[in-house]
Amino acid sequence: MTNDPLLLIGHVALPKHEGKGAFDHAAVHAASGHVYVAHTANDAVDVFDPASGKHLFSVPRLPGVAGVLVSDEAQLIITSNRAENTIGVFAPGPDPQVLKIAVGVHPNGLAYDHGRRLILVANVGDPQIPGSQTISMVDLDARAMLAEIRVPGRTRWAIYDPDAQVFYVNIADPAQIVIVDARNPRGVARVFPVPSAGPHGLDLDLTTHRLFCACDSGALITLDAQSGKVMGEKALSGTPDVVFFNRARGQLYVAVGDPGVIDVFDTATMESLGRIATEKGAHTLALAPSGDRVCAFLPETHRAAIYRAGDD
Repeated sequence: MTNDPLLLIGHVALPKHEGKGAFDHAAVHAASGHVYVAHTANDAVDVFDPASGKHLFSVPRLPGVAGVLVSDEAQLIITSNRAENTIGVFAPGPDPQVLKIAVGVHPNGLAYDHGRRLILVANVGDPQIPGSQTISMVDLDARAMLAEIRVPGRTRWAIYDPDAQVFYVNIADPAQIVIVDARNPRGVARVFPVPSAGPHGLDLDLTTHRLFCACDSGALITLDAQSGKVMGEKALSGTPDVVFFNRARGQLYVAVGDPGVIDVFDTATMESLGRIATEKGAHTLALAPSGDRVCAFLPETHRAAIYRAGDD
């Protein structure tokens, strides 16, 4: 038995980096348990099985792939291909046929409304292209953008709230969360100011209607998802990236690439449960929908570290 909130149980070797960069966002396919991770350095998504500890296959020809979203309702994988200004859409499993849809400049964050078959794509833009920091709204059935929404700064993480039927998108500067109503997805409906520099990772507790926003300043800000009221602030171990809320265990995981840790919080009290060592530069995570496994992606050794959540 252990009191650590995450217990390291193994590693999975992944393909070596072929170009610049390393790993980026990742997601887990619930039915198979397979993890899909953006291997940006290889213009590919690597797929592995944490149970067997094996890399299964990679999906190639996804230039600059940054974001990966799994829709278990639609049985689809969605990627943002930053170097190509497209998203990729494909079915789970090996050798998929990848549908590509043109979006804005340098797409990154992704969110999906399955009821409307509506994909939000957060584009980081290009400083040399005025007005290129946008949100692309994609109609999956039409296989095309239905709107492009200008935002005031670089986009970061994005999530969908199926209860409120809205998307939340972090903006780095000015520090804010912009809200797009899925029922009228052609503009920004509301804005929540964030009282800390560089909103980055974002997740949502649907039961308590709280947003967890991890900021470049090294602060974790909790906001009311309905009003935008700031409910609390906690210190992190450094500059964060990915945030995942474990609904099954009432825990929040924040990846901090420097020094290379996962900060863990009890979401009932928002008190720290400790920090778990990963590897320097490990800034992204994946959380199994069951809540029992967490993966961290280790760029220096091109591996995934597998952790068991809790002490069962």
